[in-house]
Amino acid sequence: MPRHDGDDMLFDTAGAEAATEAATGTPAQAAGDGPDGRAADDRIERELRDAGATWVAGVDEVGRGAWAGPVVVCAALAPPGPLAPPELPGRGDRTVRLTDSKLLTAAHREAFAEVLPGWLAGHAIGESSPAEIDEVGMTEALRRAAHRALAALPYRPDVVILDGGHDFVRSPWRVRCEVRADRRSVTVAAASVLAKVHRDRLMAALAPEHPEFAFDANAGYPSPEHRRALAALGPTPHHRLSWSYLDDLPRWRHLRKRRDPLADSGQLTLL
Repeated sequence: MPRHDGDDMLFDTAGAEAATEAATGTPAQAAGDGPDGRAADDRIERELRDAGATWVAGVDEVGRGAWAGPVVVCAALAPPGPLAPPELPGRGDRTVRLTDSKLLTAAHREAFAEVLPGWLAGHAIGESSPAEIDEVGMTEALRRAAHRALAALPYRPDVVILDGGHDFVRSPWRVRCEVRADRRSVTVAAASVLAKVHRDRLMAALAPEHPEFAFDANAGYPSPEHRRALAALGPTPHHRLSWSYLDDLPRWRHLRKRRDPLADSGQLTLL
């Protein structure tokens, strides 16, 4: 994955999986129908409620590894009472259960995105633009997007469940990091689906403006079509210019922006 100067190099496995989906048209791993051991449940949420939390929110991001478009964070607030998320009809008498968005087909993600808002107590989206990512780095961009999402929820969460082992949300929120929480927590799985559907729709809306880049198919990830368009046409206004993919494009590498890691202001230099 291209790196971005002055950041702590958060690794994005979701980016690799999304690029696989963009290239093949199918999820990186098949989700399948019905109970298969990968459906999310509410054990983490129940544990937090038993410890005294009233409002529990799941948080997940999408777009960290993309070359174009914003990074998007969704905060999904658990409804009061038992947490039985909606299910979708599958093949025959089987059902499709809520899980990590990368394990669902695009059609299933869209279907879940229609019903999840009615099940959750609330959800909100936060974004950080390519320009902001270039200015402050990915870790700070993620933090800002997460804070925007959390601040927009109808109730302030007592605790936030965050997918992964790195707390990019930080103060003032109480955060519990859980590796693969998007496959283990119903609220994080809901956030995963809603964030991805939101960002995919946003990137698809950019496709007519830049058809050669096929943003509707690759969502800004480095698919073959995207790479060819970059080499021929250079970056669009929606590209992240602080990323090292520009170093591999002789015609366009002069556009790369670099952050001074010693500058507290996060000012950019154009080298």
